[in-house]
Amino acid sequence: MDLSFSPEEEAFRAEVQGFLAEQVPARLTTKVREGKHLGKADLEQWHALLNAQGWLANHWPEQYGGPGWSAVQKFIFEHECALAHTPRTIPFGVNMLGPVLIKYGNEAQKGYWLPRILSGADWWCQGYSEPGAGSDLASVKTTAVRQGEHYIVNGQKTWTTLGQHANMIFCLVRTNREAKQQEGISFLLIDMNAPGVQVRPIITLDGEHEVNEVFFTDVKVPVENLVGEENRGWTCAKYLLTYERTNIAGVGFSVAALERLKLIASRVMKYGKPLAQDALFAARLARVEIDLENMKTTNARVIAAVAGGGVPGAESSMLKIRGTEIRQELNALTRRAMGPYALPFIEEARQEGYSGDDVGPQEASYAAAQYFNNRKLSIFGGSNEIQKNIISKMILGL
Repeated sequence: MDLSFSPEEEAFRAEVQGFLAEQVPARLTTKVREGKHLGKADLEQWHALLNAQGWLANHWPEQYGGPGWSAVQKFIFEHECALAHTPRTIPFGVNMLGPVLIKYGNEAQKGYWLPRILSGADWWCQGYSEPGAGSDLASVKTTAVRQGEHYIVNGQKTWTTLGQHANMIFCLVRTNREAKQQEGISFLLIDMNAPGVQVRPIITLDGEHEVNEVFFTDVKVPVENLVGEENRGWTCAKYLLTYERTNIAGVGFSVAALERLKLIASRVMKYGKPLAQDALFAARLARVEIDLENMKTTNARVIAAVAGGGVPGAESSMLKIRGTEIRQELNALTRRAMGPYALPFIEEARQEGYSGDDVGPQEASYAAAQYFNNRKLSIFGGSNEIQKNIISKMILGL
């Protein structure tokens, strides 16, 4: 297995770098680099730029609007985007639902929903977790009872990321209460503007309105919005989670965060010398850099396997575990580097146009916010404890 990039792949990297430098507004990259709040319009602008370039659905087949990239090209693109401080691509439509529709949807569903994902006509959110069903998704209690040509949906979803902006939600719903847990679940597409849908905000520790609760009361959903077979939605769910967990690893984000942390450590002074020369801090920095290099190699191995026709299995869980732990350690070290300046978190300082006095270095305005927000990384997409169980079953047969 060759883990180095070919001349053609290096040429592709240069093409991506040129696009990011020339086409992405400095206003967007500055907001990301400085930890400023990104609004709906910012995310939609990034979505539109990528779609116009033909790079938005970079893992879709060409027949559905993808660019025909290899797994290596996709990795290069995501890596360069992180280093260039671009906004993240909202994953729910492009990275999660799109692949599910391509694999399990019928031709009518593909023809209608996929172009709307690309154009941005629909903003999707994910309806998986419930108050009693987080990592144990097989315990979902939201029900969908068929009545003629509709399902009647009742229940609640929680931790619905950016649901306040969404007009559509894909949900796991229980369509058979008598069957075994996984066998009685279906995958349903629901209009967020339908009568009976209610969204309530959950304000997180960093002061953001990022997640929500979604309630369904006698919501009518057309039968044609069922993806795959009734009571076989667990298959769709597992397929989607493979994509989600691999994305959560965020190798590119960690590389960018490490570079930023090194710069901070070279500037912050402790006892008359740069923090980077403090023995304890330098040891933790070296440890996380070694872990990141190891994860990059593992990620490259997975990419090579996929390029050869393989399918990620336990590797997606491995990457999710190590990736989230590394990102959290980088957040912790950045916050530690800011010392007391990371404590007086000022929400207004993260808003565009803030003109008040800074508290400490510029990086202090987002150090605490990112630290607290990213505590969730090891929980969502299936907690890291659950991922270890998956690895044990798939590799050790336990």
